[in-house]
Amino acid sequence: MNEKSPSNVIEVKNLFTHYGDRAILKDINLDIRAGEIMVIMGGSGSGKTTLMRNLLGLNKPTSGSIHIFGKDITRISSRELYAIRRKMGVAFQGGALLGSMSVAENIELPLRHHTKLDDSTIRIMSRMKLEVVNLAGFEDLMPSELSGGMLKRAALARSIIMDPSLLFFDEPSAGLDPVVSAELDELIMRLKEAMKVTIVVVTHELESAFKIADRITVLGQGHLLMTGTVDEVQHSDNEVIQDMINRRPRDETVNAEEYLARLTADRKQQRI
Repeated sequence: MNEKSPSNVIEVKNLFTHYGDRAILKDINLDIRAGEIMVIMGGSGSGKTTLMRNLLGLNKPTSGSIHIFGKDITRISSRELYAIRRKMGVAFQGGALLGSMSVAENIELPLRHHTKLDDSTIRIMSRMKLEVVNLAGFEDLMPSELSGGMLKRAALARSIIMDPSLLFFDEPSAGLDPVVSAELDELIMRLKEAMKVTIVVVTHELESAFKIADRITVLGQGHLLMTGTVDEVQHSDNEVIQDMINRRPRDETVNAEEYLARLTADRKQQRI
């Protein structure tokens, strides 16, 4: 087996993913470097969520490889994948907190499930993480009592409770007002520096992406259009990328029969 570059936490090679007969990702090649914030962007249906699910090992691609920490997660055993996931943290778009548990109980859940730490140590660790995300004193509240921004920060605290080396964020700014969104951006950047963690962010928020990213990967209709710095993306001569950046609508003719076929394929996939 070839040695993976130690500077790359993730290496994606020739990745194809299908839902039924429909290709969602088409020959994706991507490296994510240790210690960087990589933002994955693209319009609706571009494949960015599918790519994230592939990187998390939630969906298996049709072909290609995904090396994380030097191991191809498309070919390893479930036990090996479990070990790799313990080094990863995920903050889902809606927070995904359990409504029947307090904020502290939600944050402590990974420690109680994956470790044999005693209760007092777990409580101390959860309070430390709540302080990191500016939620100290809110540990006894229920998720229903939190604002949208507080829910996002609580989910972030849970994602870092195991001190991961790799963090994933799914639309962190979605549904937040501009001030709260800016605060969350600052928190993400502080986490990168404080924890020396690699961060992958899936978002469609341009302002947030340009603020936090070390590099940006842009997807379009399942293809990787480019990967580059913020400046390189902003000055790209790719028409699709410029349309996205400048919010220019694209004329698109929708074929009713093709749309119905795609919709039927999606429903079949959901039932599998």
